[in-house]
Amino acid sequence: MRKESLKFLEQLLDAPSPSGYEQPAQRVFRDYVAPFCDELTTDVMGNVFARINGKGKNLPRVMIVGHTDEIGLQVKYIDDKGFLYFAAVGGVDAHLTPGKGVNIHTANGVISGVIGKKPIHLMDAKDRETVVKLEAQYIDIGAADKKEAQKFVRVGDAVTFVSSFTRLQGDRVASRGFDDKAGCFVVAEVLRLVAASGKKLAVDLYGVSSVQEEIGMRGGTTSSYTVNPDVGICVEVDFATDQPDVDKKHNGEVALGKGPILARGANINHHLFELLSKTAEKEKIAIQHTSAPRGTGTDANVMQISRGGVATALVKIPLRYMHTTVETISLGDLQEAAKLIVAALAKISSREEFIPQ
Repeated sequence: MRKESLKFLEQLLDAPSPSGYEQPAQRVFRDYVAPFCDELTTDVMGNVFARINGKGKNLPRVMIVGHTDEIGLQVKYIDDKGFLYFAAVGGVDAHLTPGKGVNIHTANGVISGVIGKKPIHLMDAKDRETVVKLEAQYIDIGAADKKEAQKFVRVGDAVTFVSSFTRLQGDRVASRGFDDKAGCFVVAEVLRLVAASGKKLAVDLYGVSSVQEEIGMRGGTTSSYTVNPDVGICVEVDFATDQPDVDKKHNGEVALGKGPILARGANINHHLFELLSKTAEKEKIAIQHTSAPRGTGTDANVMQISRGGVATALVKIPLRYMHTTVETISLGDLQEAAKLIVAALAKISSREEFIPQ
């Protein structure tokens, strides 16, 4: 991967962005894409829109979206001893949180903390087999009491898990937040590659970094309404099934390093799916497939039914260990996803071609 692109990816992953608190990551996105676009704006929700103008008049609008928000926690209550109780932001697994290091994002900067856990020596057999509910877990910041804790932390402060970008073997990397900063990264790389080509597309291209997907696809809903695209491509992550404890019957044959995934189903425009598939074949880009017989649970859902409807596709990045602090991907899959989308964009010339016949 290009050195500058990898640095951007690391900065994006490092920036905190629980749903509703995405702006540190959005600032990283804005700074990176600013040189590549003709217009760069942010709306009241916090969605970022980067536009590259096409050549011609009355061009079809194409929107590519990845969400920048990640799962996290929010401070809900401070007890008399200064321990912080919290609620989940998005799908947080209560199995994984005890013993984790966390960062509390306060008005005066980051405060370190740890999620406490009763020692196994003090637990009876039944407790050892029981998952402690999130509402019973707590964060220890080392405060002596409630009064001291309140000097640093307020109810409502966002919390992220301590995690670092880790290089594994080959091109595999692990971090928190690949869901869906992987998609956000691909959107940025598409903008960069289109700008670097020096060729004007026959579409007006909008690269969107959306917010609040993890709590109901809110940013995808409002950004789709704002852009009013004719064609939309959502870039997301999907469950890899090449780890030992995942059943392939759930999500099909999906592996890291085997290329991006194209979803098929009611959420997906058939012509756009075929355009991406044939483009992959022509460009010799390996792709994988998954089925989505109902909704996809992504921004593609809300994009498809925005206003009068949008021709929608879903390009996914294979991901192991979703919603953990060690989400793992292949860097090559990111690059191939961006390459595929850029090549497909060059083949779009009219909005009518996506209307079913």
